[in-house]
Amino acid sequence: MKDVREQWYDPERKVAFTFADVTLAAQELARAHLCGPASAHYLAEALAAAALLGAETSADDEVVSVQMKCSGPLGGVNVECTGKGTLRGYTERKILDGFDGMGAPDDSKVVGERRFQVVRSVPGRVLSQGIAASLDEYLSVSLQRRARIFLSASVSDEVEVLQARGLLVEALPDSGCFVDMLEVGSISASPRNVLSKLGFGNAGLKKSEPMKFACRCSPERAAAMLGAMSVDEIASLPDKIDITCHMCGKTYTLAVRPEGKKA
Repeated sequence: MKDVREQWYDPERKVAFTFADVTLAAQELARAHLCGPASAHYLAEALAAAALLGAETSADDEVVSVQMKCSGPLGGVNVECTGKGTLRGYTERKILDGFDGMGAPDDSKVVGERRFQVVRSVPGRVLSQGIAASLDEYLSVSLQRRARIFLSASVSDEVEVLQARGLLVEALPDSGCFVDMLEVGSISASPRNVLSKLGFGNAGLKKSEPMKFACRCSPERAAAMLGAMSVDEIASLPDKIDITCHMCGKTYTLAVRPEGKKA
């Protein structure tokens, strides 16, 4: 099994579909961040959403960032998808006592009120951004598109990500379909079967591309952060420090000063 994003289109009804399966990326990130099952569930959903919204990137270095801030104990989620199909991200809280090990989490209790910010950018420049109470609202209000997003995640009590999937359905401007009235139900089946059950059996696969977890952090970037500190700040540090990437959880151990040299 590999993570993948597929784009389908029904020419008769003029409806486009984007499927994303990012189960493996969600599993890698949940393990890297030492997530409990509840936070892993929302991380998996958010990664699927980022993969869907990242389908329209036009350059390898373009990034779609999806940030959700919420009033519940989860705190929020921040995920990214690049034009190369790489994914990374984290939840603000990793362990949720009282919710972990209790089965599928209750959105109203774990998330509460939420706010999304979606940003498309290339290095040094923001291409677009929108803020909304839901991803559907972002599509309809910020982008003026007749589209809906459906997300599905399943995580065991042992933090095994069993599924992290998403489906974006969009009616083109001259389509007569009302996608806001669709009852999608489960998206666990193959895209072909899901579309057939929805009545879009004539849809054809237009594009398929691999997705995977990958982070842009590196020892060089970690060292650059250290190099940006003042002399006084560096003098206050121990001989070695650990710098952890908040996006992927990887830790780099750096020598602050050469062996044996005192500040």
